[in-house]
Amino acid sequence: MSDDAKDRKPGWVEAFPYHWDSDDLVARRELLHFAVYASGALFAGAAAMALIGRAEHASKVAPLRIARVDALPIGQAHYFRFPGPEDEAMLLHLPGDLFVAFSQRCTHLSCSVVYQPERSRLFCPCHEGVFEPRTGEPIAGPPRRPLKPIAIRREGAWMVAVGEPA
Repeated sequence: MSDDAKDRKPGWVEAFPYHWDSDDLVARRELLHFAVYASGALFAGAAAMALIGRAEHASKVAPLRIARVDALPIGQAHYFRFPGPEDEAMLLHLPGDLFVAFSQRCTHLSCSVVYQPERSRLFCPCHEGVFEPRTGEPIAGPPRRPLKPIAIRREGAWMVAVGEPA
């Protein structure tokens, strides 16, 4: 082996851009402390956001008169806004004098769901999702979760939305 080959440094040493005397600038322990504190701060922030969201969601919603019972024939739907002015919802009067209410937002990609009484189904035209009108369960298409139900009750001649079931 020649003297030139003995003096040559391995490739990984030449490619490494830092000098060993600069190694004291950041110790492994300091880096680990930073990683642990940053992870803890991110976890605390996410937990705080979850608690704030749950507190806002748990706030009481004022009951809303939806429609008169005699104004909604069997097999028809009434569309309304609940719980907020931007939230679309629907009240269905199904055979057997059954009333059900759901959020009109599809659980797949949030398109508006419409009631098709001639086919006895709730239909999302965006991706051809189909839901069962009595339960809101998906029966065809890409949606995998049921529609969000809205708790309703009958008060005299009116159907009233009282909130979301627990």
